[in-house]
Amino acid sequence: METIRVNETARISTLIVDDEPVARAGMRRMLADVEWIECIGEAANGPAAIEAINTLQPELVFLDIQMPGLSGTEVLRQVRHQPFVVFTTAYAQHAVSAFELGALDYLLKPFAEDRLQATLNRIRAAVGEPQTSSLDRFGEAMSRAPISRLFVRTGRSIVPLSVSDIVWFEAVGDYIAAHAGETQHLLHLSLNQLECRLDPERFLRVHRAHILNLDHVVAFRREAGGQLSAELKNGKCLQVSRARARNLRGLAR
Repeated sequence: METIRVNETARISTLIVDDEPVARAGMRRMLADVEWIECIGEAANGPAAIEAINTLQPELVFLDIQMPGLSGTEVLRQVRHQPFVVFTTAYAQHAVSAFELGALDYLLKPFAEDRLQATLNRIRAAVGEPQTSSLDRFGEAMSRAPISRLFVRTGRSIVPLSVSDIVWFEAVGDYIAAHAGETQHLLHLSLNQLECRLDPERFLRVHRAHILNLDHVVAFRREAGGQLSAELKNGKCLQVSRARARNLRGLAR
């Protein structure tokens, strides 16, 4: 299907959110020459961003991830109005989270005008998709529907990884390690955030630090001391917490 572009005279209301005044001024300067972008406001921290998004209801937000008060991802979970979002960040690991949360794009600071132009092209194409409003599109991305892929860093690239290929997720400090085959990928999310986006028919939380892909489980076995463990097809055995084991009695018999 041919993509329908937005009307050339239409302007997309845009909010700039960043805790650095220089960064906000730079973004506003670069957007000033974009005829179809209308900057309607700025915010310098998380709480101010929530108020501005709910009050001004912009169609598009350039949103810094790491800010005082609340992070950009926390802002999105608390706003009533859901716009298109482009994350901006100085930290490469946050770019993965941006894609996981359904953002249109991310900009890794410092970025040049040609990189911004690529983002604008993506925005223009998304806004022009037939029968899809900005609110509907981002609402779908932020919905509780199970995700089918994650985006992970490999060297200097960000590549898609099918969740069906992931054997288990493990909490490692402030990160999650996604174990796929002999490889593990670090995700800048909490296990609780990830759990609610996984298919509950396929993925099972067995411990505060582990979520298993049931397609890769051989059996749940009761050990001599009464502890339940999950035996995986790759030979790995993972402990099941006592609280979670109560929900698995039927599977362990």
